[in-house]
Amino acid sequence: MHGYHAPLEIALPLIAAVAIVKIVVSKLSGRPALVGKIKVRCSKGHVFTTTWSPLGSLTAIRLAGARFQHCPVGHHWALVRPVRDGE
Repeated sequence: MHGYHAPLEIALPLIAAVAIVKIVVSKLSGRPALVGKIKVRCSKGHVFTTTWSPLGSLTAIRLAGARFQHCPVGHHWALVRPVRDGE
């Protein structure tokens, strides 16, 4: 069986719209729009700076608003989330 593939005329604008929405949401939440360094906190409480992009990551597994990546402070793998301003 063959899966459904959207025509290019539909797929490209849809991909562009999703990317634009992700960038706008990132800017509204105070995060970098494309790629930038931000403070994150791991599940064990360690705070460190990491490269964050709303469009994807090659060094972490994305899980909604968090990522599973290596914590350089505690030398372990953990779920990390951005630190809010004022924390």
